[in-house]
Order: sequence, then structure tokens, then C-alpha cells
Amino acid sequence: MGRSTHWLNQERLKIYPRTVLGLIVAVSIAWVLLSKNLLDLQGKPLGGDFIAFWAASHIALAGHAEDAYNLSSFFKAVQVAVPASQSIFAWYYPPSFYLVVLPLALLPYLAAYLTFTLSTLACYLLALRRIVFNTTAKWCLAAFPGLWMNVFHGQNAFLTAALAGTAMLCLRRRPILAGVFIGLLTLKPQLAVLFPVALLAIGAWRTLISAALTALCFFGLGTAVLGTATIRGCIAGLGDARQFLESGVLPWAKMPNVFAFLRLLGTPVIGAYAVHGLVAAGAVIAVWYVWRRCADWELRGATLFAATFLCSPYMYDYDLAWLAFPIGWLALAGLRSGWLRGEREVLVAAWLLPLAMDPVAIVLHVQIAPFVLIALLIIAVRRAARSSRTATMVVHCRDNGFLSAR
Repeated sequence: MGRSTHWLNQERLKIYPRTVLGLIVAVSIAWVLLSKNLLDLQGKPLGGDFIAFWAASHIALAGHAEDAYNLSSFFKAVQVAVPASQSIFAWYYPPSFYLVVLPLALLPYLAAYLTFTLSTLACYLLALRRIVFNTTAKWCLAAFPGLWMNVFHGQNAFLTAALAGTAMLCLRRRPILAGVFIGLLTLKPQLAVLFPVALLAIGAWRTLISAALTALCFFGLGTAVLGTATIRGCIAGLGDARQFLESGVLPWAKMPNVFAFLRLLGTPVIGAYAVHGLVAAGAVIAVWYVWRRCADWELRGATLFAATFLCSPYMYDYDLAWLAFPIGWLALAGLRSGWLRGEREVLVAAWLLPLAMDPVAIVLHVQIAPFVLIALLIIAVRRAARSSRTATMVVHCRDNGFLSAR
């Protein structure tokens, strides 16, 4: 009997990404052309959440950085950018990220959006260059819905993913520099939460110390420039953010986590937090196990990135731009060592997730993201365990004389 061919063959890998990319570009052009007064068809500002970055910068450059944490003051700043906007935005970021967006309002709104998005996209693509190196992979990345979701939202996922990805690339040979990138990632702290677990698992003390010092300096510099009142505003804003999360003011359909899944089903807040916490604990254990037992840096990274989305309830669909890294790392492992059962299906599901999760949640009231992310974590851990066993067998055979070194 001949060997069966997998449905995801080379021909389909050529056609599918190009088709998806064509549809995304067509919809994007129509969306912009049908907009009026910088508002899209839903009445929201073009550039999405980026208007919050611009508004915070506008307030800070006027000398009143702490007013960004006041909803009334912030609404007025939003209307400076897009006068027709009636949308409500809020600012919860720490002084470290506030410092990053500080210069944005020196440019007009759309020019600032393009500058921020294109520059952070360049960092993102640069971090991915060692994973995405052939034509097929480049088409898959160009059409990746997670990339486009961040473009539409005008968010910071390109920046955070670039910092995390570059940290992984530096860890083996430049541990102190890796720590610097991890420290900078604390501009969005919930995305950096598992790095200490990973670093402790391998005893990477220099990286851990470098990360801690960088985070402290970054936070301190932001506070020195913008004022200590921004710390009080940030802390107060976290309470509001928690209430908005629990009540559904922050849309659960756009949140790829267990908490959102359970709240959409009507689970009480305490129960949703409890189950989310159990899943997060499992993600922490998975990261510790893989980083402790497996020496493959790509599988370590895939496990860390997938597990990150299972830890904090404060994640959004645009943050899934991160998934380009674990998808790429696991695809490389499959191409090198042979595919394991179900791997390609999970990778396709993860690739489509940023596009599918929101409409599915709205129509069916089911948040599918946790299932896909847990599956992604499982295949990463499974492959890491397999790699660890293979390495152990090779060492055992060599030590017992079954293999001879050449």
C-alpha cells in the first residue's frame, strides 16, 4: 500500500494563504473607503485602539500626564484626534509603556498611526526572520490573521511579540541582552509573567537579574519623566479594568482565555477565576517541565508562548500576533523530524484563531480560543517530551558503547 498524503499538501499551502490574504486586503480597502470623518462603518475611529496611545501622548505633552487616567479628560483628548468620535476609551498602562507612546502626538493622528504600526511591524518581522525564511512560510505570515488583527486595532502586539521573540533568540548566546528584552516586555506585564518561571527552570540567573534591573529602570525612567501621579492613576485604573472585565464591558468575545469562555457560559465570577487559575497552574507546570527537561530552544519557546495565553485573563485577539512564533517553531520541528498525529491540524487552527474566535463567540456564545491554545500547548509539550527522550537514549547508548563518536 502506498503512503497516504496529508490533506495539507504543498499545493494547498500555496493557495490557502494567498486566498486569505486577498480577502483580508479587499475587506481592508473597502473598510477604509467606506469610512467617513475617520470613523468606520461601526462608528469607531480608524486605527482602532491606537487612538488611546495618541490621546495619552497628547495629554502628557500638554504637561498633565496623570489626566490620561481620568475618563473625562481622556475622552476630550480622543476627540482632538478624531473630532467625530463618540467612543469611550480608557488608559490603564504603567509609566513604562506611557513613556514609549509619549512622542506620538507630535505627529497628526493618521501619520502617528502609520509610523507606530509600520515601525513595530518591522521589529516583529525582524524577530521572525530566522523562522520565516522560505516562500511558503512568508506567504503564511503575510496572510496570518493575527498580524492583520493587530494592524486593524493599532495595538502593541508587534512590539511585545518582537521583544519576547528576540529575547528567545538571544537567550542561548547573549543571556544578559535577553534579560534586557524581557525587562522591556514588562511594559505589558501580563505577557512577561512566565519568563521568570522559564529562567528559574534552567538556572539562567544572569538573564533573570538583567530582566529585573531593566524592568525597574524602565519603570523608574517612565515615572521620572511622567510623574509619580501616573503610578496612582495606573493602580486606580486596574480596579476599574477588573470590574469591566468581570461585568463584560470589556468584550469576552475578543478575549482568548478560560475566564472569558466561562463567563460567556454564565459561570459566576468566582468560579470562572477558580477554573482559570487551575488552567494557569497547569500552564506554569508545563513551562517548568519543558524548560527543565528539554534542551531544544524552539520547543521551549513554543511552550512558553502558548502557555502565556492561558495565564492572564487580560488578553485580547490582537495579542495573538504572538502565535506566529510557536506556529513557526513547531512547523520547523515537524519538517525536520516528521509530523506527529494532529500537529498540522492544531497549527492550522491556531493560525485561523485570531480571525475565527470573535465571530464564533458572538454567534454561538462559546469562546473557542482556550481549546485551541491548550491544544497548541499540548503538542508543544508532547514534542518536547519526545525530544527529551530521544536525547536521553542517545546519551545512554553512547555511554554504553553502542554509539561511537566520529
